[in-house]
Amino acid sequence: MQRPEVLIVGAGPAGLTAGIYAARSGHRTLILEKGLPGGQVTFTPEVENYPGFAEPVAAMELAQAMEEQARRHGCEIETIEAIRLRTGDGEIELETSGPTLRPRGLIIASGAQPRELGIKGERELRGRGVSYCAVCDGPLFRGKEVAVVGGGDSALDEALYLAGLCSRVYVIHRRDEFRAAMMTQERVRRTENIRLVLSSVVTAITGTEKLDSIEVTDRKDGSKTVLSVSGLFIYVGSAPNTGWCQGVVDTDEAGFVRTDSLLRTNVPGVFAAGDVRATPLRQIATAVGDGALAAMTCHRYLTERP
Repeated sequence: MQRPEVLIVGAGPAGLTAGIYAARSGHRTLILEKGLPGGQVTFTPEVENYPGFAEPVAAMELAQAMEEQARRHGCEIETIEAIRLRTGDGEIELETSGPTLRPRGLIIASGAQPRELGIKGERELRGRGVSYCAVCDGPLFRGKEVAVVGGGDSALDEALYLAGLCSRVYVIHRRDEFRAAMMTQERVRRTENIRLVLSSVVTAITGTEKLDSIEVTDRKDGSKTVLSVSGLFIYVGSAPNTGWCQGVVDTDEAGFVRTDSLLRTNVPGVFAAGDVRATPLRQIATAVGDGALAAMTCHRYLTERP
């Protein structure tokens, strides 16, 4: 394996787009991915909100098309896991599950993963009623009853979004009070088709081919209620895949990589794109835009560097 000029960690939409732009700019480009190319996209059956497709596109087809395009432009893609990033004296060194790599520029595109409730049926029905993104999957449940789990800003914002699509939205939160902004809480309480289920947790998810219902347990008296919902949207936080670069690049309190407007990190020659960075919106479209910008910022860095 030749020394890459541009090394990209993560082959989701951000990483693959960065690869396309870096390779087209004439750089020897390598993308590392510990799983399947496509990232979180591969956990969704189809994508409805990616520009350019009048009809929903199968998520795997979209991911494969991005991968093929990156390869066609000269990107190498290897199934290798990033282990530990080290920098110093203007050098970048990445220890991996394969060789140790020393690129001239590095783009962090390792993504994030939603935190799970950790109950039976959650993983089995992911993409078949269980979702972690209302903007992505909400329109699939138009006119149906759904539930949202969580009490922060993301949970309540998504509940309001779903209320405009669905006949009823249950908001299930383990505490008596929400953590979201007071203005958002007030909007939720005023929305007629949102029902609050407080001091409660989801304790069972049932269904075979698709989600049929959820069991909700009251934390105060232990009583159980079964809600027949078609969709369950879980917002109990997300975890960035940044363990391999922690302590080197600057991150926020949740571990997401901080960047400037050109997607530069605090380390010269290291950039970040997509869900892994501190950003208010995590969608395929925003990841693709990040990937393009990070690659071109990296290109300018490499061409201007002595």
